[in-house]
Amino acid sequence: MGEPTSIPSDQLHRRGLLFILSSPSGAGKTTLSRMLLKQDDDIKLSVSVTTRPPRPGEVDGVHYHFVSDEKFDAMVEEDDFYEWAHVFDYRYGTPKGLIRTGLKDGQDFLFDIDWQGTQQLYQKDQQDVVSVFILPPSLDELRHRLESRAQDSDDVIDGRMERARAEISHWAEYDYVVINDDVNECFDRVREVLDAERMRRTRQTGLIPFVRELMGN
Repeated sequence: MGEPTSIPSDQLHRRGLLFILSSPSGAGKTTLSRMLLKQDDDIKLSVSVTTRPPRPGEVDGVHYHFVSDEKFDAMVEEDDFYEWAHVFDYRYGTPKGLIRTGLKDGQDFLFDIDWQGTQQLYQKDQQDVVSVFILPPSLDELRHRLESRAQDSDDVIDGRMERARAEISHWAEYDYVVINDDVNECFDRVREVLDAERMRRTRQTGLIPFVRELMGN
């Protein structure tokens, strides 16, 4: 009788996770998100539902799911969102269905949301959430980054700085906090968090059959 077929340890089935990156505007979460999506094929961006009209070049179902206010209201009523929030003049929400199916199949999802969305997501699905807050090295540096974009007036930047202080006050509500002094070093630390969380025992659903085979049971 031949030896039992072994399963490579890096191919064990696992449950996916909801990986949240949050930061004040200008602290780097968008850049880090793009780097992560480009370099890691096992994670994909969660596509939000929004009442905002599409911008030029945006594709429905790729960048956002664009819906009417009435449709959004119906989804809220039917509890179809993990989380939703008002952002400026529009609403944004994270739909449940496709994400829950993906988690069972081992798919990881990346979320670029604020602290309010993080709290709502955590309340709905605590076991699958891993949250990381990105801090700027200083508020002076944060303002410098916002000014260097040359996209906003001083009044708008003042508003963003005020909001940044409010967002930073919630840093202790996150699982991990990383300071973005150098974007490449910060990215490496974010990747370390993601890799470690993927290996968490409770997510390694393939371990039970693997160990049974290992022990000859």
